[in-house]
Amino acid sequence: MLSNLFKPRLPRMVGVDIGSREVKAILLAETPNGYRVDGAARVPLPRGAVVDREIKDPMVVAHAMGQIKAQLPKDARFGAASVSGSTVMTKVIFMDAALSDEELEAQIEIEADNLIPYPLEDVNIDFQTLKVNDRDAGKVDVLLAACRSDNVDARVEALEAAGLESKVIDVEGYALGRSYKLIAEQIIGGTAGKVVALVDLGASMTTFAVVDDGETVFIREQAFGGEQFTQSILSYYGMSYEEAEAAKVNGELPRNYVFEVLAPFQTQLLQQIRRTLQIYCNASGKEKVHHLILSGGSAGIEGLADMLTNELGIPTAIANPFEGNLTANDGLANRLQEEIPRYMVACGLALRSFEPWHT
Repeated sequence: MLSNLFKPRLPRMVGVDIGSREVKAILLAETPNGYRVDGAARVPLPRGAVVDREIKDPMVVAHAMGQIKAQLPKDARFGAASVSGSTVMTKVIFMDAALSDEELEAQIEIEADNLIPYPLEDVNIDFQTLKVNDRDAGKVDVLLAACRSDNVDARVEALEAAGLESKVIDVEGYALGRSYKLIAEQIIGGTAGKVVALVDLGASMTTFAVVDDGETVFIREQAFGGEQFTQSILSYYGMSYEEAEAAKVNGELPRNYVFEVLAPFQTQLLQQIRRTLQIYCNASGKEKVHHLILSGGSAGIEGLADMLTNELGIPTAIANPFEGNLTANDGLANRLQEEIPRYMVACGLALRSFEPWHT
């Protein structure tokens, strides 16, 4: 079930982020100065196709994946996707540093049986040795990840529908944290010793990844996103869902919507972010987070970054890898300039192409 044998580096993988409202995919190449976008696509999904990060209508998702593949380079053959939500569990455990790979694997199976609230035959398990334990040099910190097999299989099948062979199924929070590599240069004053919280604002879920000195040390999800904003618009102004969504995207809302709808939504989001940051600080012993980076489809909501800066006292910016170490040809760069914050999870998945891996 487990193997910790390292393999040669994979061919490039398309990072595929399957959200509740759209599928986003990106293909990256490594360059001497960072990374380059060689292909990107996003295709909308109808409501109900993906609910709470679970694929409910595989046929609809498969059709969207086919449209995605048609927009990518023809030589793209491998894919990486992610799982999230209530069927995913991650935990850092402490293991004897003297254990061999085989012994470590066997011991982790025993630990997993005690920690995971599902029968082991119903889950996919993986692990990654992180570092020597800070308090006991005879121990190593090991990240254990487990997910219901049906959730993993649904992602594998979605990739296969686009003709992509699945090589990696990651955890969404860690994929988001990995994308920090692309935007570290956005951090004013350098990154050394900095704690940065990445907040991906999706339609139905907000994903948090806290990066401490370049390492993802905390992830969390909240069932809150841009969908709540849309629902507020349609209920307040008596619109249909489609009308509310279009009005939100096109900025065609009454002048007083800022006070009636936007401000209450921002307050709710502020509470979600503040609570999560407090949980991180309490658990880690850190006094504060130094920077906040927003991504996802709702990141560009009017005045959001400024509001968070003022209310939290934390410099907040919208993710823009093109200000970091990501490049693209002029056509792709122009097309993606406004959209690139939506692709941060997909970017984090695509970056797995350039790391050692094990299966």
